[in-house]
Amino acid sequence: VNFRRHPLEIPPPSEKDWIRDDEEEFFLQDPDRKRDALPQPFRMVSKLVMQVFESAMEIIERKEMLQEAQKLKVQPTKCFPTAEFQVTGRANCLAVSGKYIFVGLSMGLAAFNTCDYEDVCAWDEVKTEICAICASDLGNECHVLLAVDEMGLVRLFRFHNESFLLVKVLNEVGDISKRSTCVELVLSPGGDYAGILLQGNTKAWLEIYQLPKDSWLKEMEKNPGAAAELACSEGRSSCTSMCSSQMDTFLLQESLVPTNHVIEKLNLPVLLLTVKPPKPITGSTFESPLDALKEVGDDSMLGLGYNHLIKDFQWELQEAIFRSTYQEYLEAKGVTKEEIPRHATFHFLLPSQVLQVGPGMEAQPDVPAGIGVHWDGNHNFCFYLLKEQVDSDLKPDVVWPCAAPIACSAVSSCSRYLALAGEDATITIWDKHLGYPLSVTAILEERFIRSIHFL
Repeated sequence: VNFRRHPLEIPPPSEKDWIRDDEEEFFLQDPDRKRDALPQPFRMVSKLVMQVFESAMEIIERKEMLQEAQKLKVQPTKCFPTAEFQVTGRANCLAVSGKYIFVGLSMGLAAFNTCDYEDVCAWDEVKTEICAICASDLGNECHVLLAVDEMGLVRLFRFHNESFLLVKVLNEVGDISKRSTCVELVLSPGGDYAGILLQGNTKAWLEIYQLPKDSWLKEMEKNPGAAAELACSEGRSSCTSMCSSQMDTFLLQESLVPTNHVIEKLNLPVLLLTVKPPKPITGSTFESPLDALKEVGDDSMLGLGYNHLIKDFQWELQEAIFRSTYQEYLEAKGVTKEEIPRHATFHFLLPSQVLQVGPGMEAQPDVPAGIGVHWDGNHNFCFYLLKEQVDSDLKPDVVWPCAAPIACSAVSSCSRYLALAGEDATITIWDKHLGYPLSVTAILEERFIRSIHFL
């Protein structure tokens, strides 16, 4: 028996046992392909290719996971067009009224029927480009349109018997230097009123027209073919080309009737209100305190001395002193003189507790009773009743002041709720029937609100 006197020890490595660089990963190599290993630099290329392949697989797996998660979400419904309308020229705008689609083109107007997807007629008498249109259904297959061309002229059309009838150019003037351009137009639901915002060289104003809706409908009931006869007799070249052969025969047979008789019965819209922007705060226009006291109707006064009123020259002197004292601060902050606003937003409003019609007027639930207007940079939302203007300097019937200048506004479809967004990023919801705010919401980070809508 052989006995070991000393414990087993690991012998120290020798230089011949050192691992060479080409044998670092010998335990990962396939013994059968040991002799087939690639030499340098092909092994480096193979390693880079494997890294690229692994990275690509990771990206593919990540995208597949995102696609699987997207499938679990609710997918929006995809809508595809059911019909295609071919127009001549470029389509700039469109409006829908009843079963018709009205398109503003680079050379006039066109009407399409949504039932058979066919073009009905076109209007291109003056060869002008239509930039904006709005339409409203009057009933009895009659529609009213407002169209603005590239020169800012507003044309009022009546569409009946598949033909356009130009009623009036609302802002046309003889002197071209006094011409105003339309920047916004609105038709009330039902077509009872129309509003256009006009801008001149130095000022802006809002005009509200009352459309003779009832007289137009009565006229068409008495003479159904009068509108089509008048439209074609005025030289609208595209009127007869789009109609059916039966309509062409009818127009040719009735063309012997003089059109002057029809023009006399056609009532024109009536200018109801002219709303001007609020004027900046200025001094008194009275020459003396006695002139001011004469305007007081309740026979009450405070004091009998003079210089109780601030006149224009006193305001100018105060402003000159202020500017000379703080000139450096005014130049640094870019303080400018207050300017009269040149843009407004307005809405037609139905009758309510705030907008009550006069004693001699009958309120109709579906006919607007007034308008709500706010001008850019102004704190007040003004209400005006739709009645005949008596004073040249129109004053609002109701004023709702706001803490900040109003940036935008919206009215609900029922015309009861009014949303006002201020420049301080606050949204106030008003109940127009009761006349008080329902809620005030402040947007975080004081973002500027550009538009607001009811859903």
